[in-house]
Amino acid sequence: MSSTPFSAPRVFLVGAGPGDPRLITVRGRDLIALAEVIVHDELANRALLDWAQPQAEIVYVGKRAGHHYAQQAEINRILVAHARTGRLVVRLKGGDPLVFGRGGEEAEALREAGIAFEIVPGVTAAVGVAASTAIPLTHRGVSSAVLFVTGHECAEKSGTAVDWDAVARVKCTMVVYMGLKAARTIVERLRSAGAEQDLPVALVSRATLPDQQMVVATLGTFETELLTREVPSPALLIIGEVVRQSPAAAAALAALAALEA
Repeated sequence: MSSTPFSAPRVFLVGAGPGDPRLITVRGRDLIALAEVIVHDELANRALLDWAQPQAEIVYVGKRAGHHYAQQAEINRILVAHARTGRLVVRLKGGDPLVFGRGGEEAEALREAGIAFEIVPGVTAAVGVAASTAIPLTHRGVSSAVLFVTGHECAEKSGTAVDWDAVARVKCTMVVYMGLKAARTIVERLRSAGAEQDLPVALVSRATLPDQQMVVATLGTFETELLTREVPSPALLIIGEVVRQSPAAAAALAALAALEA
């Protein structure tokens, strides 16, 4: 998506995909090879930088677990400043720029500065996790709706914009981005809202990468299962009956049920 059809973009907000560098779009890969400046975050796989020109300027602006190398306002300033030098700038963001990626804020800053930009979509984390675990986000007769929630809100705010009673009632698939820190809070809120104790939960860490991990449990057993594992970030939470559609998840749930019997 270009900011205007009449001006050539100087900044490209590029989705880097869910982790595996092979899952970036062709458009994204081509822009990395053309870029004169690459501004990248923590979740963009560093292997993607191998496509960059040797003379390209690489700027790291990572954020993880509350530790920000650069605040968002500073990132916006960096993008505008580099664009004004006339160089081609790629802002490389994990997943998709417009799904919990703050790409909308960066686009707004560029628009206000009068700088033409283009947004290049990426495979968002939820889709990457679904593919790598064979958990369908929707499935006929099981779930016809998906809710994306940021775990940062659930972990850092006393209130929430999510109607947990409605979520428990609708029984849609819920995907919690950055869900490791907020996992217990999410589970507690769903239980309090009346969700069934045997509702499946999958916590997937480092999805699409060789060291991917998946912890499978139910709302009733999740805390116990999580306490027995060391799960590295980034991690994403999938909650819903669709989890049972994955052979690996179904086997884990069956083993868990056998232990409880």
